[in-house]
Amino acid sequence: MKKILQCLLIIGLVLGISGCTKSKTRGENELKVSATSNPHAKILEQAKPILKEKYGIDLTVEVLDDYYLFNKSLDDNEVDANYFQHVPFFEEDVEKNGYELTNAAGIHIEPFGFYSKTIKDISELKDGATIVISNSVADHGRILTMLANANLIILKDGVKPINAELKDILDNPKNLQFKEVKPEFLVTSYNNNEGDLVAINGNYALQANLNPVNDAVILEDTSLDNPYVNIIAVKTGHENDEKIKALIEVLKSNEIKQFIEQEYKGSVIVVD
Repeated sequence: MKKILQCLLIIGLVLGISGCTKSKTRGENELKVSATSNPHAKILEQAKPILKEKYGIDLTVEVLDDYYLFNKSLDDNEVDANYFQHVPFFEEDVEKNGYELTNAAGIHIEPFGFYSKTIKDISELKDGATIVISNSVADHGRILTMLANANLIILKDGVKPINAELKDILDNPKNLQFKEVKPEFLVTSYNNNEGDLVAINGNYALQANLNPVNDAVILEDTSLDNPYVNIIAVKTGHENDEKIKALIEVLKSNEIKQFIEQEYKGSVIVVD
């Protein structure tokens, strides 16, 4: 009886391992990509029929809302690619966690904006105002550069804007107070009026029906040399896979460009 139980246990473990492996294995014509709901997943849904018709690829889109699950899921082979992040976030997350991931291509830019329920113009900002920002250090350079360009703070000499952190503020004449929250809670902070200005990532602003072009008190520079381009990330070594190359080609196609321009009206900008 003891030997039978041992055999059954071994068989169960083998089946369990096999089942886990199978769950991470996709067919030759299947492609699974994780994304935030808007705009990334919405753009991928537009790409889905084109991929099927042109390449015979069946695209599955997995929507996540926690930024720190995406790259872990990709590194664990639970998806083939992800589409949600800009380059500084990607580089910081990969280095911090030792992920073996590669930036396969830049697709679009989502202008970052500061939003407010209490002021309409930056000239109305009072001394000691509370500025709610992301707790992701990868966003801090972007946020602080916007505040510096608006003449609200001065950064230390020699600090590269993309690498700026709160400790790099040299002068803060309005004595602005910074409150850090997780990126997914920025919209909640805005809705609850928890700060005089709230710096909201583009995709979360869209989910809250905020248009950066029309609603932001401060809007990020939208020139195409912006370093915060949103990318397709893949496991290292898979960037030249035919399915990945097909996905990138479709996302850069005229059909998808036209959809983005018509749907987002400047709040999402395609890069060439």
